[in-house]
Amino acid sequence: MEIVPLTSSQKTRLRGLGQTIDPAVKLGKAGFTPAFTRELARLLAARELVKLRFEGADRHERAALITQIEAASGSVCVGSVGHTALFYLQNPDPEKRVVTVG
Repeated sequence: MEIVPLTSSQKTRLRGLGQTIDPAVKLGKAGFTPAFTRELARLLAARELVKLRFEGADRHERAALITQIEAASGSVCVGSVGHTALFYLQNPDPEKRVVTVG
């Protein structure tokens, strides 16, 4: 599946939607595990927009983890502030799409 780049206005809209949701998954001391990857994939398929919270990672570790997560899940990080990051992956089935990017 080809990832279509998002425009800055689309990312802004997604960040606005992300302000109202709670972190659905936490990345802690265990790090980037297969179980974490499966859970994130499940959440992205169901919700398309997922907020993640990093536990105990410094700024540089978080940046590296965001890159890893994007590569592993095929999602796009639309924003990160402090210990949270927001990931988006559009459902390939138009009938199952939950988030309208605009």
